[in-house]
Amino acid sequence: MAAVALSIAGSDPSGGAGLQADVKTFQAFGVYGAAVVTTVTVQNTVGVRDRHDLAPALVAAQLEAVLDDLPVVAAKTGLLPDARIVDVVVEHLRARPGVALVVDPVLVATSGDALTAPSALEAIRDRLLPIATLVTPNLAEAEALTGRTVRTVAAMRDAAAALHARGAGAVLIKGGHLHDCACDVLAIGEDIHELDAPRMAIGPVHGTGCTLSAAIAAELARGRGLLDAVRSARTFVRRALAASLALGHGSRVLDHGVRTDERE
Repeated sequence: MAAVALSIAGSDPSGGAGLQADVKTFQAFGVYGAAVVTTVTVQNTVGVRDRHDLAPALVAAQLEAVLDDLPVVAAKTGLLPDARIVDVVVEHLRARPGVALVVDPVLVATSGDALTAPSALEAIRDRLLPIATLVTPNLAEAEALTGRTVRTVAAMRDAAAALHARGAGAVLIKGGHLHDCACDVLAIGEDIHELDAPRMAIGPVHGTGCTLSAAIAAELARGRGLLDAVRSARTFVRRALAASLALGHGSRVLDHGVRTDERE
């Protein structure tokens, strides 16, 4: 039987990010993908034009329909636009502790457009992180979640420890916007791993964070350990970056059809 992973995220009609990118990533890893929509964005590779958030009751109904029926073993969250929707997600996933949860705390789009209400940040930090298997903030999101400046690898290590202290099972801080390297910091308990890679001179790319967290969730669904899952997901994203496409007038988009069989 195929492993099942669930994306709880916003819809991106351009297909480069959000639940569309998540489901394509699940498929690339041979995992059956389900999706619960939290918000419908109006966006493309250039930017976000509008957004319509779903009613919390409708998000809850989708979660119940999927979780009552499918054997979900891993889930990831993406855009959770306000505190009420965060709380719905927490309520349903807390009742299913056997589901590995990857939290991608989406706050701002690649284009710089704000995506969440201010209430969502506190709810993610105080109520969603404590049930997360892994949280995957970028530098700006790590700063928002910790209230401290995160611009160096040393600061990333400190921020990872701070988020772990808030209850997250493990923390992956993405350093793609560091000036001197492309290092990610992974904290699993007391163990901290610096995962470095050569910087790729590609320019802005749409949906990398969504794809990375979805790839980790897919590998957890397949039964891989967390460190191996993160390493595999990073390899997949780098391969998708190398094959990225300039289809629109803005950021490039990842090629989710790349191979997943080679590991770091």
